[in-house]
Amino acid sequence: MKLNFDLVVIGGGSGGIACARRASEYGAKVALIEGDRLGGTCVIRGCIPKKLMMYASTGIDSIHNINTFCWEGINVRDLHFNTSLWQKKKTEEIKRLEDIYEKLLLSSNVRLFRGFGFIDDSSKVKTENEILSTERIVIATGGKPVKDSISGLNLASTSNDILELDHLPEELAVLGSGYIAVEFASILSNFGINVSLFFRSDLPLKGFDKDIRKRLFGHMESLGISMYPNSNIQKIEKSCKKLTVTVDGHRKQFDKILNALGRSPNVPEIEKSLNIARGKIGEILVNDFNETSIPNIFAIGDVTNRLNLTPVAIAEGRALAENEFNNGKLKVEHQSVASAVFSNPPIGSLGLTEVEAQKKFENQNIKIFESEFNPMKYSFSSKKKKIYIKIIAQGIDNKIVGAHMIGDDSPEIIQTLAIPFKMGMRKSDLDNTIAVHPTSAEELVLLRKPTRVLQSNGS
Repeated sequence: MKLNFDLVVIGGGSGGIACARRASEYGAKVALIEGDRLGGTCVIRGCIPKKLMMYASTGIDSIHNINTFCWEGINVRDLHFNTSLWQKKKTEEIKRLEDIYEKLLLSSNVRLFRGFGFIDDSSKVKTENEILSTERIVIATGGKPVKDSISGLNLASTSNDILELDHLPEELAVLGSGYIAVEFASILSNFGINVSLFFRSDLPLKGFDKDIRKRLFGHMESLGISMYPNSNIQKIEKSCKKLTVTVDGHRKQFDKILNALGRSPNVPEIEKSLNIARGKIGEILVNDFNETSIPNIFAIGDVTNRLNLTPVAIAEGRALAENEFNNGKLKVEHQSVASAVFSNPPIGSLGLTEVEAQKKFENQNIKIFESEFNPMKYSFSSKKKKIYIKIIAQGIDNKIVGAHMIGDDSPEIIQTLAIPFKMGMRKSDLDNTIAVHPTSAEELVLLRKPTRVLQSNGS
């Protein structure tokens, strides 16, 4: 059967759905093809279930803190995490969100096709039973766990598997140093699991500010996570009911091993003859308007490997629809997007790191403002969790070009900075703001003097 559309979107994740719905709002006849579940990585096997798991894992820590505020009769040793109940409630919540997505597509008059789509040419997409003729095609197929040359890596679990655990292991190794690695290492350690983190670099979270990375390393060690930087992970083998990982010639046994070595663009065999231009790791190359090398074929989200965040994919999808069906000329600006890592403690990041600022401005009048303090929440606790804040300003007018935090509530606080940051906030704007007291966020407006000033000589 042949059907005609103005737009066919391949991929039912957050970006694809946002694009399809917005285009339909502008009067386009839209089809969306999804071969798995609606919602994509974020909703089904990423951000949402992972953060729910994070909340579940903080129970013991919360009770420890309650005890310091003079509550009696709560014994942590009496607690037991009901994995079966957790899986039931998590599954119900994800299904609820998935159903919402389907209803939103229906109410937006987007036609949903279940299965896989194959691009026949720039105006035709084939499904199992239909041929969809279209003026525009959007590839929004997301990302997938990266494959590595490590022998036996197929024996390791992925983050998808960890979210489906029916019981908690006693000993677990995490391979990797990115946000997935440190988040799951933190979560599983919170549950009382003995966690070891193996990574090839000297610090976790490449790309984040070095002062944040150093503090995260120390915090994770203080939580009892065994940190193995500069590791050469050689192979994984199965031995009885255990898994053995060989690192730098030394063998270590674990109940489970998590492959968190990163993610790569998920570019399935949706086109064979068009030869859409790809990048070094297989990502689909696009311009500022999400156009690929083939006219009328677009790509958004993680499959383009630009800034792989769900809100960014949504923004790219909506901008594409605006441009194609409402005469827009929108470009998604990736430089002022706040990001978070839900590690223990969590991290918030915005703009340039100190090293990036030095490189961009050649050490011309860069001021670093820093503060590290114990939040009031831990006033009575022997286990302090300090918050560290770093603001990077540049130029005579002290324009803020970077802001970074590690500690409780960092993601929430950094989000509030993203709006004025995008508007060109100066350090004086923070100085002239009256704080809410007592809060951790008030420290942002109390950073009066720089701790360091970087000039062209590097001082």
